[in-house]
Amino acid sequence: MELKVWRDGRPDPLAEGLKQLDAYLAGLGLDGGWLVIFDRRAGQPSIEARPRSESILSPEGRRIILVRA
Repeated sequence: MELKVWRDGRPDPLAEGLKQLDAYLAGLGLDGGWLVIFDRRAGQPSIEARPRSESILSPEGRRIILVRA
């Protein structure tokens, strides 16, 4: 599992998070994991209104559950 925080003035951390998670999973010999991104940018809806998840593939082809909140 990798956790990222998206802050004002910074790019979406998705690509960086997937790259890091791929490295962790490769080292552990795992085929999948979780990436959680908390959006802390100003002007976002309340935290209760934002959570969503989807299944995506990492750059190395691993199955990742992406959670954005």
